Amino acid sequence: MSCRGVRGATTVEANTREAILEETRKLLALMIRFNDIDSTDVASVIFTMSVDLTAEFPALAARQLGWLDVPLLCTNEIDVDGGLKKCIRILVHWNTDCPQSEITHVYVNDAVRLRPDKSQLPPVDLQELEAWIAEQMASYQK
Repeated sequence: MSCRGVRGATTVEANTREAILEETRKLLALMIRFNDIDSTDVASVIFTMSVDLTAEFPALAARQLGWLDVPLLCTNEIDVDGGLKKCIRILVHWNTDCPQSEITHVYVNDAVRLRPDKSQLPPVDLQELEAWIAEQMASYQK
């Protein structure tokens, strides 16, 4: 079994707690579901945010989805001139037999600019995705 990196990025409309958590949950949910990731196989996760986002730690979104035992780290992305603003990035370190070539990296919202070559995702039923997220959060709150 190898440790593989699964990347994802998204952007938010505003620097608010709600926007950061909602978009991070959606992004992580897509990464989980497209790759069939089980949290027990995750070694760790790094979350970065552009320096203009300060309202919440994005790792809380993973906790809300039930990733209670996974080591999580939040940090700032390097502030490069012309870099994407209001951007949240995730790197999941995943123990899997899946070859790197079969991993689906997820770039949504304005973050598709970061990796246009990785931005063609399979169709997503957003209502079903939101229902799955709500189910995960309900389990976490118990």
